[in-house]
Amino acid sequence: MPKLTTKELEALAIEDAGKRLRDGESLIGTVRTTSKGITVLFRWRYRFDGKTKDFTCGTWPTDSLKSIRENRAKAALTVVNGKDPGHDKAISKTEKRADQAQKLATQEKRLADAEAQAARKTVSQLFEDWAAIDLKKRKDGGAEIRRAFAKDVLPKIGKLAVEDVKKSHVMAVLDALLSRGVGRMAKRTLADMRQMFRFAEMREIIESDPTAKIEKSRIGGKDTERDRILSESEIKELRDKLPNGRFLHSTELALWIQLSTCCRIGEILSAKWDHVDFDNSTWRIPEGNSKNGKAHDVYLSAFAIGKFRKLKEINGASEWCYPDRTGTKAVCPKTITVQIRDRQRGKALSNRSSAPEALKLSGGEWTPHDLRRTGATMMARLGILPAVVEKCLNHTEQNRVLRTYQHHAYDNEKREAWRLLGDRLELLLNATANNVITLPRKSA
Repeated sequence: MPKLTTKELEALAIEDAGKRLRDGESLIGTVRTTSKGITVLFRWRYRFDGKTKDFTCGTWPTDSLKSIRENRAKAALTVVNGKDPGHDKAISKTEKRADQAQKLATQEKRLADAEAQAARKTVSQLFEDWAAIDLKKRKDGGAEIRRAFAKDVLPKIGKLAVEDVKKSHVMAVLDALLSRGVGRMAKRTLADMRQMFRFAEMREIIESDPTAKIEKSRIGGKDTERDRILSESEIKELRDKLPNGRFLHSTELALWIQLSTCCRIGEILSAKWDHVDFDNSTWRIPEGNSKNGKAHDVYLSAFAIGKFRKLKEINGASEWCYPDRTGTKAVCPKTITVQIRDRQRGKALSNRSSAPEALKLSGGEWTPHDLRRTGATMMARLGILPAVVEKCLNHTEQNRVLRTYQHHAYDNEKREAWRLLGDRLELLLNATANNVITLPRKSA
């Protein structure tokens, strides 16, 4: 029987579908039609173990006639050797399918792992989520914490996946702060990191907070509550030393305003002239500038309003009582605190004050916040009731029942408290008054 030729196969038409072609040696082709045209499936018919079987040798034109015949010859040789080529092919096909399935599973796992890795949130990404949801509610919108994290936290652990952060990573951040001698900053950073990781824990981003087993008391030493109060003799001492501090006069005025109003230094430095009513001697601290988020009206004594008037002569051209160098916003609320600390260091630092001992007082180191505590203590010594002093400090009532039911504003009482404090300061600081009796010192 003559063998088939490629030309004969190429001449096949649609009407030849189903036709069987013989190539000799029991190799039979079946004509089929597909979307791609005419194809011919070739099978070799053989007997094994008394049974007639078919062995697929290939499909033309995907496989050439030559390769199809070679596959038939290999199958025939397998039979001669006493083996069933169909069985071997079935095993090979099964193995091939298994291999393909394994490769597919491996590829799917790699894709899943890649997706999981991409979905692993980094500490930097967690910080942004925390900032967008929690920190934005803070008075400064989280700006201070963002500065601290950008400097001390994120450079060390920002690229780590949140779930990979361990206690050792947190301690590396804190140890770097402690080595710089800023123990209080280390404590604050630990507290802030703890809030961030608990934010993640609540949202099941992590199973446990890596800061949970770090005791705050072991970071930077034990917390101590400040009770520094300047005595009246120290207030006069401060009056005499301030000119040697090489401050701007506006800075000196801020300290006297703080002492006479018992307000926070940040509230003073954030004030606008629109908040000060010179005709009625009042200063309105809006809720956005106060620590507890509640607006606070300060009834200015003659002493305090006099300081504001002098400040107006210096910075009156700006909308801010204490504008920054650009004049477009308030100065940094920490600027005066830093200046006071620099003038008590005992040694000069580069780019800092050249008068490192100018403001050392006989009672020891002090901070601007100590002036707030001193003013409140002086009020108490002048006979002002504690409840009124607390109102002047704009403290939130800790007793829930009183906070809920007691809404008396104590406006008249506060006005009198600030007046008495201002009069006392005026008397103390009057350079010509040599017969001032210093009030007995009491604990805060």
